[in-house]
Amino acid sequence: MTKLLLVFLTLTTMSFAQLVDAIALTVNDQPITLYDIEKRKVEANLPRDKAVAQLIDEVLFEQLVEEHNITADIFDVNNYLEKIAASNGMDLYTFKSIVKQKYQDYSAYEEQTRQMIIRQKLTDKLVRGNIKIATEDDLKIYYENNKNLFSTASTVRAVQYSSPSNEALQKAIKNPMENVKDVKKANIELNQANLNPQLRYILNETKVNQFTPVFTSNKQYVSLLISQKGNSQTLAFEDVKDRIFNMIMQDREKKYLKDYFEKLKLSADIKIVR
Repeated sequence: MTKLLLVFLTLTTMSFAQLVDAIALTVNDQPITLYDIEKRKVEANLPRDKAVAQLIDEVLFEQLVEEHNITADIFDVNNYLEKIAASNGMDLYTFKSIVKQKYQDYSAYEEQTRQMIIRQKLTDKLVRGNIKIATEDDLKIYYENNKNLFSTASTVRAVQYSSPSNEALQKAIKNPMENVKDVKKANIELNQANLNPQLRYILNETKVNQFTPVFTSNKQYVSLLISQKGNSQTLAFEDVKDRIFNMIMQDREKKYLKDYFEKLKLSADIKIVR
């Protein structure tokens, strides 16, 4: 009896595994399994139809990347990060040190950046000559209608946590209400105009009631718990016009790509298996 039960359970498990791994549909002969769909539903908290639509888009995207022979390597990633660092007044090494504090798995961040570069390369190839380039008037209209997007706090209030021990500081960050040995707390107010680019970037990237990445100062490990950002000031148009241009062009690219993929779906060979 016990043997029969074990055989039944084994066969049931195998049948379930085969069902989960079964092909649900194909996109130009590339399969999407039931497992792929269930996994996406759970991870993205999506209903089945939207999970399927998202997976189809990703398969079509991967096929386009392969068709156009688009790649990105570590040199592309470093060049991209170097530009971000320079725009914030930092060198690549300093910028990377901040990112490594913010992301536990830096290799995952690099891969995320690599995928973003591949997407941008494909986008550039698809939309080149197909979308209108934003004019100076477009930039000014966008700026006037969205000034809230181009404001920054001139002062920041925070609780400074400092310690000669990184381990002790990490413990305090996890339990901010606890008095951890060797960790000092102090209320501070910072004026952004007097800060170096590295610290200014950290503060602008950290939301209120969140800790900044850990950095070193005067032989101490330091993290700031942001309590308030005040005296908001709107940045001058000339200082943000390049950013506005990129924002407008990205919006136009997204609209074009959305229409492009909708048309691509209509011409793709999509077969529902189950």
